[in-house]
Amino acid sequence: MSRTPSLFVSHGSPMFALEPGLLGPNLARIGESLPSLTAILVVSPHWQTLRGVRVTGAATPETIHDFGGFPPPLYALRYPAPGAPELAADTVALLRAAGFDADLDPQRGLDHGAWVPLRYLRPDAGVPVLQVSLPHRIDAAGALRLGEALAPLRERGVLVVGSGSLTHNLYEFRQHVRDPEYAQAFADWVAAAVERRDVDALADYRNRAPFAARAHPTEEHYLPLLVALGASDAGDARRRVPGGMTYDVLSMDSFGFGLAPDLVLAEAA
Repeated sequence: MSRTPSLFVSHGSPMFALEPGLLGPNLARIGESLPSLTAILVVSPHWQTLRGVRVTGAATPETIHDFGGFPPPLYALRYPAPGAPELAADTVALLRAAGFDADLDPQRGLDHGAWVPLRYLRPDAGVPVLQVSLPHRIDAAGALRLGEALAPLRERGVLVVGSGSLTHNLYEFRQHVRDPEYAQAFADWVAAAVERRDVDALADYRNRAPFAARAHPTEEHYLPLLVALGASDAGDARRRVPGGMTYDVLSMDSFGFGLAPDLVLAEAA
């Protein structure tokens, strides 16, 4: 079986589930280019654990609507993908071998950081899905190490997805601040660093990237990018997946590591 890619996907606001924009169709194209996936593994900032790393072990994970104040149609959405209990147990073993305090969570479902982008990547919900938690105190080096621990699963046809947001200043979003220039400057800096695979710069982004603290007042939506990067290797082709800018402050650009070079993606107008 050929090695599957790893992805960083921006999920932005939960409204992405109803507003596909530019990224939704591009994720659909990526999903169509990966017909033989055995499973999808997602690391999302919406499942943070205080102690260690946890892996979903449910055979039929529920769809979690972990947000409030959005239109009723959003709460009616379900993503009925099966779980992957055996793969979850293997994932726990991999994480423990890498030095993580890891265990199964037999009850946890899929939060919106997982099911919202998966609605576009695999709309049929036919591929088993599991989640790996993001430790609450993890730093950039730890996020890279988490991705490295998950990398062997790519040899088994597992798509490793870090789901976050390329920019994520919710205060400005809720206050209707509309300033796309700084968000785009940050997104462009990240894209250039990904293109040259500058792991050190991406890990030290708070000191090197323009407007880093404004783009990410807290780090949890950026760190999944480092998980996806850690799950890749130097030989993987690196690809910016255009997503555009929603609400003039949330960059939806995403990144693929190891995508097919002939995959055609829509570009921003």
